[in-house]
Amino acid sequence: MTRIAGDFDYEAHGGGYGRQRRPDPRIARPIHAALGPATTVLNVGAGAGSYEPLDREVTAVEPSAAMRAERPAQLTTAIAATAEALPFADGTFDAAMATVTIHQWADLELGLSELRRVTRGPVVILTLDPDALSRFWLADYIPELVRVEQRRFPAIDRVTSALGGLVEVQRIPVPIDCADGFGEAFYARPEAFLDARVRQGQSAWGFVAQLVVDRAVAELRADLASGSWDRRYGSLRRQPEFAGSLRLITARPEAGG
Repeated sequence: MTRIAGDFDYEAHGGGYGRQRRPDPRIARPIHAALGPATTVLNVGAGAGSYEPLDREVTAVEPSAAMRAERPAQLTTAIAATAEALPFADGTFDAAMATVTIHQWADLELGLSELRRVTRGPVVILTLDPDALSRFWLADYIPELVRVEQRRFPAIDRVTSALGGLVEVQRIPVPIDCADGFGEAFYARPEAFLDARVRQGQSAWGFVAQLVVDRAVAELRADLASGSWDRRYGSLRRQPEFAGSLRLITARPEAGG
């Protein structure tokens, strides 16, 4: 029996992630800045390689064979391992990163402890704040999806407490033409959610019953056709950024620590 990495079966449903979840340079910039002057970087839960810096020596860890296969040729081959049991000596890397992956880990605290153990400098985490997820208009069409995500993503305070050290939490705004295909990326492009390929690139849909998905998509399609969506949310089509749930957490070791 194939072991599922995390709470979502990427072996069965991970195809196309590399196409739908492309890094957006405006989100990449603060991530890479948070890594500081690091030359060796560990990327844990690396998936298809989104947001890995190309100008540094990156070691990628990804437990899913399907996701490792999605990595483009210019990136390093990912190591098959999990966050909770990193196969590296203490202090191996200048910095570590984990982008939209910690909600998949079986043991959050152990995984973050492992990142800190193998890293001399900053640990950089891109995640979603579950307390902010309900701000997105999609919650009005499929609240079941939002409740799923609120259960999956750990509270920001829990993450910062586990990381320790000097911790900074930064709100990352989502640009209107965001290239990364996560849910809030389409805040101004509601038609995207009618495309099953877009939904396939967002794992939360896989936790909601198909009847519920079909109902929500049908309601959204009808509201777009009638103009109801635009009457309620149309101003978002002209809003250059959305202050949603995306957060960048940077934890640096305390001096002398």
